[in-house]
Amino acid sequence: MELLQISWDASPEIFRIGSLTVRWYGLFWALSFYMGYEITVRIFKNEKIPLNQADSLLIYMAAGSIIGARLGHCFFYDWSYYSQNLIEVLYIWQGGLASHGGAIGIVIALWLYKKKYPKPGYLWLLDRLVIPISLAAFFIRMGNLMNSEIYGIETALPWGFIFENRGEVVPKHPTQLYEGLTYLVLFIGLLVLYVKKYKSLAPGFIAGLFAVVMFTARFLIEFIKEPQSGFEENMLLNMGQILSIPLIIAGVVFLYLAIKRKKNLSAK
Repeated sequence: MELLQISWDASPEIFRIGSLTVRWYGLFWALSFYMGYEITVRIFKNEKIPLNQADSLLIYMAAGSIIGARLGHCFFYDWSYYSQNLIEVLYIWQGGLASHGGAIGIVIALWLYKKKYPKPGYLWLLDRLVIPISLAAFFIRMGNLMNSEIYGIETALPWGFIFENRGEVVPKHPTQLYEGLTYLVLFIGLLVLYVKKYKSLAPGFIAGLFAVVMFTARFLIEFIKEPQSGFEENMLLNMGQILSIPLIIAGVVFLYLAIKRKKNLSAK
């Protein structure tokens, strides 16, 4: 068993030239935007949506996800510190991004985007964007793995990772991989569903399925994660789980309404 455990000491840096450092985490973020844009362009072409809208959408998505993820980390996980050091909220290069904040930021960014481009509708757009968002979530967790961060509690399982860069000497659950692989499977499943059924699915169905699967997986995996902040240590549910619950509920509501719309249309 122990022979199969992995000693993980990967450098978070790809290379350094003087003061310029290129990190895996930044590369994966950039890759998530690039792949997301390429997938969105293909979807827009497939459904005869003007491609200039995809260009604008990339800007809204980038701003919403990064600002939301940063503010989410500061407010949800470390407000006691940032409330006394407000200027450091802007120090995004120091690290600290929260996926739930990113999700909220994207929802707000899409609302602003739809004010400029009202057609097609909000649910239409959300159904399609959750496909590349699932892939982006996979890339970001791979960045977390390269940073040796957001890992789990001690495990005796043969695939446990010893995160040497963090001073660990015992194997821990590689929860970055658990989440990342779940999101990759979700991306593939949503993409196949879109390709085969996009003309017949009611608006909101794909978005609802995305929210239920992604945030249920997040909720469950959090049980074997180490606390991300000190205040979580004695909590029954940690902050990640608390923030996942309303998103799971929203996903269930989306699915229910989509199925109801489909039945109503079939009855006519």
